[in-house]
Amino acid sequence: MTTKTAPAGRITLPGGEMLAWSDLPQERLSDGGPLAALAARLVSPGARVLVAGPHDPALLDQLAHAEVTCLLRSHPDAVALAERAAHVVVGGPTGLPADETYDLVIAGAGLDPVESVEGTRLGWDGVLARLVDAVRPGGALLLRLDNPLGLHRLVDTTPWYAGRDDAAWMIGGVLDRAHPANRDQLRERLTAAGLRPAACWAAYPDISTPTALLDADHLDRDTGSGLFDAVLHGACAGGFTSATVLQDPARLAVDALHAGRAADLAPGWLMLAQRPAGPADPTAPATDRDLPVALMQTGRPGIGVLEVLHGPSGWRWGLTASTGTNRPGAAPFASREAAYRDADALAGPVPSGRLLRTLLLDAALRRDLATLRTLLHGYAVWLADQADSDGRIAGAAALAGTDNVVLDGERYAVLDPSWRATVALPADVVLARGLWRFAAGLLTGGYAHPWSSTLDVAGLTVVLGGLAGNDLDRATVAEAVQAEAAIAAALHGLDADGRVNLATELHAVAPTDPPVGGAQSYQQLREAWLRQREELTRLAALTAWTEELLTSRERALRRAETTIGLLSGSLSYRVGRLAITPARLAKRGARAAKRRATAVLAPKQEEQQ
Repeated sequence: MTTKTAPAGRITLPGGEMLAWSDLPQERLSDGGPLAALAARLVSPGARVLVAGPHDPALLDQLAHAEVTCLLRSHPDAVALAERAAHVVVGGPTGLPADETYDLVIAGAGLDPVESVEGTRLGWDGVLARLVDAVRPGGALLLRLDNPLGLHRLVDTTPWYAGRDDAAWMIGGVLDRAHPANRDQLRERLTAAGLRPAACWAAYPDISTPTALLDADHLDRDTGSGLFDAVLHGACAGGFTSATVLQDPARLAVDALHAGRAADLAPGWLMLAQRPAGPADPTAPATDRDLPVALMQTGRPGIGVLEVLHGPSGWRWGLTASTGTNRPGAAPFASREAAYRDADALAGPVPSGRLLRTLLLDAALRRDLATLRTLLHGYAVWLADQADSDGRIAGAAALAGTDNVVLDGERYAVLDPSWRATVALPADVVLARGLWRFAAGLLTGGYAHPWSSTLDVAGLTVVLGGLAGNDLDRATVAEAVQAEAAIAAALHGLDADGRVNLATELHAVAPTDPPVGGAQSYQQLREAWLRQREELTRLAALTAWTEELLTSRERALRRAETTIGLLSGSLSYRVGRLAITPARLAKRGARAAKRRATAVLAPKQEEQQ
């Protein structure tokens, strides 16, 4: 429990406070992550906001333009957040003043952590009713709901019902009828409470610290969106790197997207519900037109949270308030880093189309070499068109791998142009880097493909280059791997030693390895073990064949030696040697006499001349 003292007059203790308990999240995102960016967009300057439950303190920083009241059950958390809020009520929803209403109520941690176990228990519906009463006419409620059948539970090695730690003292499942278990049930509860559901965002990869918030309705409709494909894959691949899971969460999320079930498998949802209002109020939350399609945490070198908004001609990039505080401008690491991010590049529309990596994987799984050749040739031609007169590619195109390129018909485009190379790279190195990344994911991910199982990653890269119409060699691939290590080191903030270690690791990637940098998936580890067993079986068979060949050669040699020995001791061999030996001696004598005669006659011939 903290020993910090609270500012005088900011904390109200109506009773029911928990004195030896803390709910504040231990894992936190830069600037509060997408949730804080969404809250900042919903809150107008001067609005009255109630933040119910434990939240990242950075969320309160993003709401500095509003009058914020916090509702907590933990007294230590109230002391920690008191300096960031105008008022803090500790003890649960029953302690809220009955006459206080707010323009926006944020329950981004759900309703369970709002209720104190030391006071009167209201239950989920009771807490919802109290928070709805606190929403003024025209105001809104932003509510989180965990998904009992979410992706995080499908890939977890420990079943949700087996938790024994302090964080699992409140366990929810589909059998708990007091809690809604899906979006439809949540909408019904909100409608019954007098609110109108306005929007819903699916949270990935974890509901407690989501790095991506995606509009659930768009997830259901835009199943072929390259943007959603890349965001889901990136969020899930980066969100489980330190965990052991049953299966690859990134692959599962992308498959759910293409099946129209990405919103249903989300670890949780954020639902925005509005209360019917009269005349328009300038402090009311944003309308449906202003709501983002997606919000994504960018990571390092970060530019805050990116958002995607509706535009006249489709989706367009947007920059949140947190983005503006961290914009790097003119490449702050350009003198020593291989890549950087430029927020100014995110001022236009989001390219439409399907992600190139997904199209290539689909063709490889179907052994469709014709489609692979068409896609790869188009990719190589498009990259060549981006090169200058010296055959070098600069800017965003230099980092345009198959996981950051979308294809719409025959048009190739960079999905996120904010990733940029510090210096221009040779066109063949850029192509080899993109193909190497795809080849490494294909082989280490255990995907079926139409090529020989004896190919290594570099060899498959050369084959893919041939399909693309380019004659790549292993030296070019090695240069591309070095470029990949330098770029990855810049994006992840590695020092010089980390960059060297990463380059060594990438050069050593083998088809029998599990995916590099991803979650430790039991399925992928098993597939890697099967590939290793297959390779060991092949090597054992090759060793046995080599030993058998050597044994047969040794037996043949011994038979030849025996035959020679027998012939050497026979009567015919001895008679033959007696006949041949004088002839050899005579031949040697004739050669010697010829040399002597030549030596005598040569001076006389010179005198005569």
